[in-house]
Amino acid sequence: MRVSGTIDRAFAPHCRLRIHSVGNRSVQVNLVILLLWLVAACLASHSQPVDAQDSDQDDAPQKATPVNGDPSADQSTRINLPFKTYGGTQFWTDHCHKQGYRIQSNWATNHWRLLDAADIRRAWGTREQCETVLNRLLVDASPEPESKEYVILLHGLMRTHQSMRSMQRALQQADCGKVICFSYASTRRTVGDHAEALQEVLTGLPDDVQISFVAHSMGNIVVRHLLADLEQNGDPAGLLKRCRCMVMLGPPNQGAAIARRLSYIGLFGAVAGKGALELGPNWSELVGKLAVPSFPFAIIAGDLSAKNMRNPILDGASDFVVQVEETHLEGRESFATVPVLHSTLMKDETAQRLVIEFLQSH
Repeated sequence: MRVSGTIDRAFAPHCRLRIHSVGNRSVQVNLVILLLWLVAACLASHSQPVDAQDSDQDDAPQKATPVNGDPSADQSTRINLPFKTYGGTQFWTDHCHKQGYRIQSNWATNHWRLLDAADIRRAWGTREQCETVLNRLLVDASPEPESKEYVILLHGLMRTHQSMRSMQRALQQADCGKVICFSYASTRRTVGDHAEALQEVLTGLPDDVQISFVAHSMGNIVVRHLLADLEQNGDPAGLLKRCRCMVMLGPPNQGAAIARRLSYIGLFGAVAGKGALELGPNWSELVGKLAVPSFPFAIIAGDLSAKNMRNPILDGASDFVVQVEETHLEGRESFATVPVLHSTLMKDETAQRLVIEFLQSH
């Protein structure tokens, strides 16, 4: 399947904002306003209600019984009171996915926890303690239907795995295989750190499955970093040969102009983190650590030109965050644009249809 798209490069002169000097007061004011708008939009996206399947907004404790097992029988685990969590926001990164369970680490405290499919904490402490409980739970768990196809979803900067739930449902309904949402602390670690955690998750999957990726924004750069790591440092689990295809949604494949310009505000680095700075002013140091997928991949970019929407600090067509030209990457099999905002690319029905068509054709 080949999808073609057009790029509208027209940009109304009266809408442009040129950055001539960091000291220009009006430019700084515009940058501050845009940064605050982005932060507010991110917070608003986390506060929206979710349906029963997505329900992770209730932190009320569940039945307060130890789930780590009988502490008198096994002192290697901590007593756990199971309670509902948010499933991992900007503090938690996944390292293991097995039968709906996830083992995560906290970037600030360096402690670990085990969550079930409903995001209820089932164990906490060290990684070894969480693995002990997980192995015990898997013994009693009903075996999952076997799938030879796995699709890994990756969210973008300042988002969580919940932002990919709509895409997850669409792929499941289309029978695209077993779908996993990889969650990582996007604002608190480097792209390389996220790639390392992703490699752990993939290594823990059955060794005979095919792997595809659907990533939004910075999630694409995490995958590209992982691919380069496997090529340069070795691939003992044979992950590269099992990668089937990938769809990139709004990928900043050429770095992000918006991150470069917002980086002049000291608050940007504190809010958006090291990864955002790598996409912006530190892009030249990061790009050499990224690989171009050796397997088929497609790119879907947001283009708001038809709606006459322009980000005042970006030149050319964009989805208000990533410029269309920044999404390009040599070797892509197909390219398309959809007229939606960057933050809603993965929820757009047209984008989801294109993703499904690409996955099913490879």
